Amino acid sequence: MAQVAEALEQEQDAQSVVKKFMFVNRKAPYGTIYALEGLEVVLISAAFDQDVSLAFLDDGVYQLVKGQQTKGLEVKNFSPTYRALEGYDVEKLYVEGESLEARGLREDQLLVPVQVVSAQEMAQLMEQQDVIIGF
Repeated sequence: MAQVAEALEQEQDAQSVVKKFMFVNRKAPYGTIYALEGLEVVLISAAFDQDVSLAFLDDGVYQLVKGQQTKGLEVKNFSPTYRALEGYDVEKLYVEGESLEARGLREDQLLVPVQVVSAQEMAQLMEQQDVIIGF
């Protein structure tokens, strides 16, 4: 994370150019550090006034499900942090519709407003980015 923050700061100092960053979340929220670390990197990137968007595909869609209970896992439930994204001007959240459907989920079961897009639309969004970072 420190490396990403340092790179962003150097980039900002060097050019003062806003880059389009897309963070692609493919992992379930718990069991690895990817989801939490990814969320922290998103917040850091947004603090440097970059154009930040998040994409949720595959098991990554579980990161946004309402009512997560983590007591049995003995880990902190960080899902409410997604509600703070708006305060960082991170409002571009994309969820692949096919991933939702394959897991029996609906948009109304998610914590925050998202734009549900097809796999083809997701690919087009990715093509428009300057930087894509996967978690």
